[in-house]
Amino acid sequence: MSIAVEEKQKLISDYQRHDGDVGSPEVQVAILTERIREITDHLRRNSHDYASRRGLLMLVGRRNRLLRYLARSNRDAYQQLIKRLGLRK
Repeated sequence: MSIAVEEKQKLISDYQRHDGDVGSPEVQVAILTERIREITDHLRRNSHDYASRRGLLMLVGRRNRLLRYLARSNRDAYQQLIKRLGLRK
């Protein structure tokens, strides 16, 4: 359950800080959020897929750590990112 290449490139171009940026916290959080949404939809259909559930929890934890880092280092970027992604922080 990974993201299609075109979709990932679109996320990177939408959230990058500058040209060539593929690893900033904003980009990473956007990619993780999309993967979390896809796995959540999968788990709605396949409620007994416990391996995917564990993977989902690990992705949510990783996204949470990145968001905490971003909130600590650049509060304005954090606020804009959670607003654009529709996260409830």
